[in-house]
Amino acid sequence: MVEGTLARHWESLEGRDARCDLCPHTCRIGEGKRGICGIRVNRNGKLMAAGYGLYPAVHLDPIEKKPLNHFLPGSRILSLGSIGCNLSCRHCQNWSLSRERPEGMEDYFIPPELLINRALDRESIGVAFTYNEPTINFEYIMDVSPELRKRGAKVVLVTNGHLRPGPWKELMEHTDGANVDVKGFSEDFYTRIVGGTLGTVLDNVKTAVDLGVHTEIAYLVIPGHNDDEEQIKGFIGWILSKLHDQVPVHFNRFHPDHKMLDVPPTPEGTLIRSKETAIEMGLKHVFIGNMGGGSFNDTYCPGCGKRIISRNMFSIRSKVSNDGRCPHCGTSVYGVWRT
Repeated sequence: MVEGTLARHWESLEGRDARCDLCPHTCRIGEGKRGICGIRVNRNGKLMAAGYGLYPAVHLDPIEKKPLNHFLPGSRILSLGSIGCNLSCRHCQNWSLSRERPEGMEDYFIPPELLINRALDRESIGVAFTYNEPTINFEYIMDVSPELRKRGAKVVLVTNGHLRPGPWKELMEHTDGANVDVKGFSEDFYTRIVGGTLGTVLDNVKTAVDLGVHTEIAYLVIPGHNDDEEQIKGFIGWILSKLHDQVPVHFNRFHPDHKMLDVPPTPEGTLIRSKETAIEMGLKHVFIGNMGGGSFNDTYCPGCGKRIISRNMFSIRSKVSNDGRCPHCGTSVYGVWRT
């Protein structure tokens, strides 16, 4: 049996129950039971992080695969995927990990010391916690991230952003880059399709930006669910009013998966219109993911409009200087351009 480690952000209740205070679900968990995430378990009245250090998916990925287009472009990062999730997206494309449970997973345990010592091996710039929802492994990330950064490794989170404000702020204080998945722009969509709350995610995105974490936002465009003009324009307008116009935004193509096998892939025209709308409204860096061809993922200078990064899938040709300025006009471009 996987014991894990004692969880953080919880409190004891009567009858040996425990309440988890990590994410907005604040699950009340009876003895021997687990929270919605599947990995925070009540053992003898104590809340245990049973997924601690369990990472069955380990790959060396291009940073653009996260996707992060303005974070040390062309670099590679050690990417770790654990198990469990605190949302229940009907369209989950990593459901084999997000629905997995820790029992029988002991062989996938990566001791913190091992990860810290190997983080910069094989030309990796650091560690990305990704694939499933990383923040539910709060304890492990908080144990390794300060030391990783002390050694010069970058810490990246690819996350749904569905955490309570306190724990989220703690994580962001030890995070260099984040791609946050804003899954739609209505509370109804989040309730029906995702099993979470939009407002929580938006507040956390703003916190990340305010704390100086390099932040990019992904929006998976699902036909008939979150592709309407009201949601797309509302999403763009929120970024412009609450964040800034250089936040990189990725409109990603949906492919049928998990419990949404009856929904067709996103039409190319829908994605192009979303990008055009975002640019017309004022966003400077808008990309289209999961769709090959064209110049959908090239970066253009927000000042002179000239192309400064060409991308072909995950290979790039960059013209941005190490201080993040356009070589043509000197305009500063939002991003992290050197270690």
